[in-house]
Amino acid sequence: METTQQAAQQAEQQAEQQRSARQRRRQLLEAADRVVLRDGPHASMNAIAAEAGITKPILYRHFGDKGGLYRALAKRHTDALLDALRTALDAPADRRRRVEATLDTYLAAIEARPQVYRFLMHPAEDTPLPEQGFDVGRHSAPLLRRLGEELAKVIEERVDLGPDSGPLARVWGHGIVGMMHAAGDWWLGERPCSREQLVSSLADLLWGRLAAVGDREGGPGF
Repeated sequence: METTQQAAQQAEQQAEQQRSARQRRRQLLEAADRVVLRDGPHASMNAIAAEAGITKPILYRHFGDKGGLYRALAKRHTDALLDALRTALDAPADRRRRVEATLDTYLAAIEARPQVYRFLMHPAEDTPLPEQGFDVGRHSAPLLRRLGEELAKVIEERVDLGPDSGPLARVWGHGIVGMMHAAGDWWLGERPCSREQLVSSLADLLWGRLAAVGDREGGPGF
């Protein structure tokens, strides 16, 4: 009986430690977000540790290295973006309006938090030694690939692309993400037109093929 109670107590202690670790990790990511919003691609491990009120070794203990922290931040923001994109895709509107809403959701996200976008996608080239910036190039490509794969899943389940639907959906998914990323990056830097104009122009570019295909039978529709 005593052994059973001890085991239960140990299990509860472990569960409490895991909850505490998750909460602490979330707090550290929130501190990192504040620094990124302030400093963009110039955000450093030193600044993040100071914002969190800890030493840099403790920050490394939670995330392993700069890459670990970058991946955690990228997942945090990519998850939020994907949720917003899914909401746009599920909006009660015709297909053209949902295409425009999806494009606008992406562009609105990078417009609202440009420093976060620049941190995730652009290295700080003039960061002085010894505090080097995050190795953005190593990690931003997987982030874009994840967006491409997620969009491919949505396309395959909603649109009838014929017998080669799987590979073709991946072509479309990665192609659309690449287009949004490249056009959005250019637009955010130069602001040559309004967001509404860019959305309309990109939707025009996509619309010919999207307008021609039917919904997948039994799928949620698009």
